[in-house]
Amino acid sequence: MAGTESTAARIDTSRPHPARVYDWFLGGKDNYPVDEELGRHIMDVDGTAKHVARTNRWFMQRVTRWLAGSAGVRQYLDIGTGIPTEPNLHQMAQAAAPECRVVYTDNDPIVLTHAEALLRSTPEGVTDYVQADVRDPERILEQARKSLDLSRPVALSLVALTHFLGADDRPEDLVARLVDALPSGSYLVLSQLTADFDPVAVHRGVEMYAAGGVTLAPRTRAEIARFFEGLEFVEPGLVELTDWHPELAVDEAVNEDAVISLYGGVARKP
Repeated sequence: MAGTESTAARIDTSRPHPARVYDWFLGGKDNYPVDEELGRHIMDVDGTAKHVARTNRWFMQRVTRWLAGSAGVRQYLDIGTGIPTEPNLHQMAQAAAPECRVVYTDNDPIVLTHAEALLRSTPEGVTDYVQADVRDPERILEQARKSLDLSRPVALSLVALTHFLGADDRPEDLVARLVDALPSGSYLVLSQLTADFDPVAVHRGVEMYAAGGVTLAPRTRAEIARFFEGLEFVEPGLVELTDWHPELAVDEAVNEDAVISLYGGVARKP
């Protein structure tokens, strides 16, 4: 892996960060007391929060199996990577096709630190990392071009990212600018928090994140569908995460009591 930024950037441990809270939910050790504190507060409200995080992770894994297998995609741009937790996207893709090229992006310096140590590519492929914010899509694309050929199809992965963008960030425009830079045959993969299923628990979670200085913006199914405008949905379309090709599941646990307050979908650029 070839990193593109110095690890000297300051890691702020005084405020929770979504990547580190997510790591705590997944049972990782790369988080700080402030992240665990927020995670535990959320668990007090919704005892299934850890399972929901794992369900989102399983969605990413099923999608990557399908993209690298049935769809034949060999290039991936994953924005909002989070702290590497095995098996990560590049491992899933390169297990199916060792020549796959993967670029990860996140805005937390701690993610870069762990990426340098853990994101190892196959000899045939490439695994790279860009420290950047999704609010700066031009920088992401500029850096990604060092490892990806943007004249050939790319799977753009925005898994559990857009709900950390408020309306002022104009998330639909950010996603559109990224998709517009990709050629025909590329795919958009996206999952996003919704209050459609359990509004009370979700809105309490929003308040907890806000208290920690983190924006959390749930959206309706119709609002999430706007991210996919102009694209062709892969069946079954925009659905609850567990309904996206469950036959591709490997080692997934079932929790019938968990309300999975996220939609997910995959769509192809015509």
